[in-house]
Amino acid sequence: MSTDRRAASAEDPATPGPRPEATAPTEPPQPTDGAAASGGAGSGVGAPGPADTAAGSGEAGSNPGGAEAAASGGAGSGVGSPGAEPAVSGTGGAGETPAGPTPGEPHTDRPPAAEPEPGADQSGQDDPAEPEPDADQVAQSHSVEPGADGGAAEAGSTAGKGEAAPALSEAEAELAAQRIERERIARRKAERQGPVDAGAKLSGKAADLLAAVRAVESGEKPSPVYFDEAPTAPRKPAAPAAQPAPRPTPPPAPTAAGIEGVRAVLARGGAPETLAGPAATALGEDAAEQLVHDPWRLLAVSGVRPTQADGFARALLGSEAGPGDERRAAALLGWLLEQAAVKGHTALEAPTLEAALAQYGVPDPAASLEQAIGEGAVLVFHEPLGPPVAEGEEQPVRVLVGLEGYALAEESLADGLARLANTFDDPADWEKAAGGPGADLIRAVSGHGLVTHTGGEAARAEPQALLAAARDLGLRVCLAAHTPVPGAVTVAGLLAGTEGPGRDADGQFALDLLVVLDAPQLDVETAAALVESVPDGARLVLSGDPGVLGSAGPGRVFGDVLAARACPQLVSRTPDPGPIGELVSGVGIGELNQVDAPGKEVVIVPVRDAGEAVHRAVQLVAESVPRAFGIPADAVQVITPGHGGSAGTRALNAALKERLNPGPGRFGGFDPGDRVVHVPSPGRAAAARVVSADAQGLHLDAAGAQIVVPKEQVESQVRHGWAVTAHQAVGARWPAVVVVLPGDAAQALSRDWVYTAFGRAERHLSVVHGVDQALPRAVAEVLPKARTTRLTGLLRALAAAAQDQPE
Repeated sequence: MSTDRRAASAEDPATPGPRPEATAPTEPPQPTDGAAASGGAGSGVGAPGPADTAAGSGEAGSNPGGAEAAASGGAGSGVGSPGAEPAVSGTGGAGETPAGPTPGEPHTDRPPAAEPEPGADQSGQDDPAEPEPDADQVAQSHSVEPGADGGAAEAGSTAGKGEAAPALSEAEAELAAQRIERERIARRKAERQGPVDAGAKLSGKAADLLAAVRAVESGEKPSPVYFDEAPTAPRKPAAPAAQPAPRPTPPPAPTAAGIEGVRAVLARGGAPETLAGPAATALGEDAAEQLVHDPWRLLAVSGVRPTQADGFARALLGSEAGPGDERRAAALLGWLLEQAAVKGHTALEAPTLEAALAQYGVPDPAASLEQAIGEGAVLVFHEPLGPPVAEGEEQPVRVLVGLEGYALAEESLADGLARLANTFDDPADWEKAAGGPGADLIRAVSGHGLVTHTGGEAARAEPQALLAAARDLGLRVCLAAHTPVPGAVTVAGLLAGTEGPGRDADGQFALDLLVVLDAPQLDVETAAALVESVPDGARLVLSGDPGVLGSAGPGRVFGDVLAARACPQLVSRTPDPGPIGELVSGVGIGELNQVDAPGKEVVIVPVRDAGEAVHRAVQLVAESVPRAFGIPADAVQVITPGHGGSAGTRALNAALKERLNPGPGRFGGFDPGDRVVHVPSPGRAAAARVVSADAQGLHLDAAGAQIVVPKEQVESQVRHGWAVTAHQAVGARWPAVVVVLPGDAAQALSRDWVYTAFGRAERHLSVVHGVDQALPRAVAEVLPKARTTRLTGLLRALAAAAQDQPE
């Protein structure tokens, strides 16, 4: 793997050593204690423990990063009942069955007390300040238990930490903007009786689906009738002006009286009264009445598990609270689908849901699912499998079930992408501008409203060339990225209206060309809001590296668009340079190659156990890398698979703080000068530095931007940032990176994790290697977790319908 493998002396781990003969350390490290040796499913980084377990400790937070969250129901995970719940498979593949409950594990029927969002500091990947969406990247667990080590939907949340809504912050403005976008989608649903114009309303299968739901509800159709009609092709004429987008407003805070009413109901049911605020916020004005009528509605509160909701229901309803109660089944279905969304799915297969309901004791899962479909609590879809069959033959399908919000977002996104893809019939005359490294991309964009562009870090020069050419042609352009990038706005800031060109009188972006970098980080709701705001006649380029970790939130937008082949796809021929680029390129195709690194660009540091891994990592950051390469310690980033365990981010950050910026941590554990990661909302992680603290909160400096985090949100939104997970690091790069792989992290590794972590380094990469052959095995064999989504099928159907539409 490198020309520099060594025993890594304590004096200078970066000192030249003998050439390696293989990619593994010459002396395979052995775990020195039971925790390091456990490494079983759900163990992640470090064995589960009462204070800092590693079950699912890796990449949840974001969901999102990402993407990927709340995966493990193992010991020590979650809030309240430790892993007693049966689980739903995280992959959503055909024929999957949920994992059953773990025998012998304790459980409780009481709802959790004063719970933070899943992802709170209760297990290995539990801090809400993580944007990583897939704890099963670490634990290899398929559970979608809430509270299991983090989650895309839980990062940065403050549920259970207070009852009063804070003032509108940047994160709240962003979430409010997305909420408003969902409301706009819902309004279009209600108006769907009129003609469908491109870009103005949902069309095709979305309209048919919701019309069928209304027919079921009105009794015109029986509930088993599903929705197999082909979607209508998007129309090419420009849409009439859309209504101006309303300004983001904070969600209404629950009233004091409403909270007191909920508190009284919770007390009657034996639930912690500290859940009153989160329950009132989640359920709305009549939260108390909802809980009295349907105690299982408590599952809408993040972190509450089914066994705890069952206990609450028994306390309120007595013997009436049976396992076959239709209210219980409906609540379980919604909860299962929400937990699947935390792991990146927008829907689940019907057999998977039925199996999960059976695990929770629902006597007739199929009937319960059918009833929920008939009542409109969930939506059902038939997705064709394989090529079209001959007339008279039955098309094989898979039956998917999803929640309305994600279904509408996915369908709105498909319609918006099809609208853009069908915008232009003839290419514009951009040939004079089509020169240099971005020539092919410029030509493709000149004639199409939607283009995808793939490539590594070096390929980013091509979208930049496209933007320069478009500016020279007098077009209004905008470059957006997942994380702050010079010359670009962030996607979150663009949607919230705090960055970018702003919106025109019709509520759409005032631009002619939008280029989105880091497109793999787009979740379905963010992408739907983004595409909805691109005006007719504008062009959209989605650019990114498909090999990196996926989005923190639900969906697989970039991968689905590529799979659908509904628009031109440009693959960059620009390779990433140097030994690091060669190494990362090999990882991308499943090969962990030995590379020639004459300048010590890649160094392997073998370690025997987690304690030595932490020691070597601190030494590399504080001494070896700065001395050997002239890179200051502040420009060296440590990346590790998980937050928990003896070599997770918490342990590494504690050791690095003691060495680089010691202090008492008098500001909620932080001191001026500390490197931190700020996670204002799920899936967003911004590097920052602590400046000071006062009555307003913790003052941070993020690349020159001044941020004040209210003191009640510091615990959930800020964590030390000398060491991060790969999901937190995606989209950013540093001059030097130290990747720490302790022995008990073997099950955390996958090809996309290694590809992402190694690819964050620009000049130097050190790998603190304690996983022996697990590293090459992960690169060769452990592929990214599959996500069950519908976008590819929707786009293909729309493209086929457009081809069949007469001119």
